[in-house]
Amino acid sequence: QVQLVESGGGLVQAGGSLRLSCAASGRVFSINAMGWYRQAPGKQRELVAAITSGGSTNYADSVKGRFTISRDNAKNTVYLQMNSLKPEDTAVYYCNAEVVTSIEGALWSWGQGTQVTVSS
Repeated sequence: QVQLVESGGGLVQAGGSLRLSCAASGRVFSINAMGWYRQAPGKQRELVAAITSGGSTNYADSVKGRFTISRDNAKNTVYLQMNSLKPEDTAVYYCNAEVVTSIEGALWSWGQGTQVTVSS
Protein backbone atom coordinates (compact mmCIF):
# COMPACT_ATOMS: atom_id res chain seq x y z
CA GLN A 1 0.00 0.00 0.00
CA VAL A 2 1.19 3.50 -0.86
CA GLN A 3 0.17 6.85 0.59
CA LEU A 4 0.78 10.34 -0.76
CA VAL A 5 0.46 13.09 1.82
CA GLU A 6 0.37 16.73 0.76
CA SER A 7 1.10 19.78 2.87
CA GLY A 8 1.72 23.49 2.46
CA GLY A 9 -1.61 24.79 1.24
CA GLY A 10 -3.30 27.81 2.73
CA LEU A 11 -4.57 31.34 2.20
CA VAL A 12 -2.33 33.92 0.55
CA GLN A 13 -2.78 37.32 -1.02
CA ALA A 14 -2.35 37.83 -4.74
CA GLY A 15 1.32 38.16 -5.59
CA GLY A 16 2.36 35.95 -2.71
CA SER A 17 4.02 32.56 -2.62
CA LEU A 18 3.35 29.08 -1.29
CA ARG A 19 5.31 25.86 -1.37
CA LEU A 20 3.48 22.55 -1.56
CA SER A 21 5.05 19.26 -0.56
CA CYS A 22 3.96 15.69 -1.21
CA ALA A 23 5.64 12.73 0.43
CA ALA A 24 5.13 9.11 -0.56
CA SER A 25 5.21 6.42 2.09
CA GLY A 26 4.49 2.73 2.39
CA ARG A 27 5.92 -0.03 0.19
CA VAL A 28 7.80 2.38 -2.06
CA PHE A 29 10.56 0.82 -4.12
CA SER A 30 10.97 3.75 -6.50
CA ILE A 31 8.92 6.53 -8.07
CA ASN A 32 8.64 7.28 -11.75
CA ALA A 33 6.73 10.42 -12.78
CA MET A 34 5.34 12.78 -10.17
CA GLY A 35 3.01 15.68 -10.69
CA TRP A 36 0.61 18.23 -9.36
CA TYR A 37 -2.97 18.68 -10.51
CA ARG A 38 -5.59 21.14 -9.39
CA GLN A 39 -9.34 21.38 -9.41
CA ALA A 40 -11.27 24.59 -8.97
CA PRO A 41 -14.98 24.58 -8.07
CA GLY A 42 -17.08 23.67 -11.07
CA LYS A 43 -14.05 22.85 -13.22
CA GLN A 44 -12.28 19.70 -14.30
CA ARG A 45 -9.07 18.58 -12.69
CA GLU A 46 -6.11 19.84 -14.70
CA LEU A 47 -2.40 19.15 -14.82
CA VAL A 48 -0.32 21.93 -13.30
CA ALA A 49 3.20 20.51 -13.52
CA ALA A 50 4.95 17.16 -13.82
CA ILE A 51 8.48 15.85 -13.38
CA THR A 52 10.04 12.58 -14.52
CA SER A 53 12.44 10.45 -12.54
CA GLY A 54 15.23 12.01 -14.57
CA GLY A 55 14.17 15.54 -13.74
CA SER A 56 12.47 16.58 -16.97
CA THR A 57 9.59 18.93 -16.32
CA ASN A 58 6.52 20.27 -18.05
CA TYR A 59 4.05 22.93 -16.99
CA ALA A 60 0.61 24.17 -17.85
CA ASP A 61 0.85 27.37 -19.88
CA SER A 62 -1.03 29.24 -17.15
CA VAL A 63 1.72 28.66 -14.57
CA LYS A 64 4.88 28.79 -16.69
CA GLY A 65 7.39 31.23 -15.23
CA ARG A 66 5.58 31.34 -11.88
CA PHE A 67 5.57 27.74 -10.59
CA THR A 68 8.50 25.37 -10.22
CA ILE A 69 8.24 21.63 -9.65
CA SER A 70 11.11 19.71 -8.09
CA ARG A 71 11.68 16.41 -6.34
CA ASP A 72 13.91 14.83 -3.74
CA ASN A 73 14.23 11.16 -4.64
CA ALA A 74 15.94 10.29 -1.36
CA LYS A 75 12.86 11.55 0.50
CA ASN A 76 10.27 10.31 -2.03
CA THR A 77 8.97 13.86 -2.09
CA VAL A 78 7.83 16.26 -4.78
CA TYR A 79 7.51 20.01 -4.31
CA LEU A 80 5.65 22.80 -6.05
CA GLN A 81 6.97 26.30 -5.48
CA MET A 82 4.25 28.76 -6.44
CA ASN A 83 5.19 32.41 -6.87
CA SER A 84 3.25 35.44 -8.09
CA LEU A 85 0.01 33.71 -7.18
CA LYS A 86 -3.22 34.90 -8.76
CA PRO A 87 -6.83 34.51 -7.62
CA GLU A 88 -7.38 32.14 -10.54
CA ASP A 89 -4.83 29.76 -8.97
CA THR A 90 -7.37 29.07 -6.21
CA ALA A 91 -8.12 25.35 -6.21
CA VAL A 92 -7.58 22.08 -4.43
CA TYR A 93 -4.13 20.84 -5.41
CA TYR A 94 -3.53 17.12 -5.72
CA CYS A 95 -0.29 15.20 -5.84
CA ASN A 96 -0.03 12.31 -8.28
CA ALA A 97 2.76 9.78 -8.67
CA GLU A 98 3.56 6.51 -10.37
CA VAL A 99 4.96 4.54 -7.47
CA VAL A 100 6.76 1.26 -8.00
CA THR A 101 6.18 -1.09 -5.08
CA SER A 102 7.98 -4.24 -4.17
CA ILE A 103 4.83 -6.33 -4.52
CA GLU A 104 2.25 -4.72 -6.81
CA GLY A 105 4.60 -3.19 -9.34
CA ALA A 106 3.84 0.31 -10.67
CA LEU A 107 0.74 2.02 -9.25
CA TRP A 108 -0.66 5.46 -9.92
CA SER A 109 -1.56 7.07 -6.62
CA TRP A 110 -3.26 10.31 -5.57
CA GLY A 111 -2.94 12.43 -2.48
CA GLN A 112 -5.95 13.68 -0.54
CA GLY A 113 -5.58 17.25 -1.80
CA THR A 114 -4.63 20.53 -0.19
CA GLN A 115 -6.56 23.78 -0.53
CA VAL A 116 -4.87 26.84 -1.98
CA THR A 117 -6.81 30.08 -1.79
CA VAL A 118 -5.51 33.32 -3.30
CA SER A 119 -7.29 36.50 -2.30
CA SER A 120 -7.38 39.58 -4.49
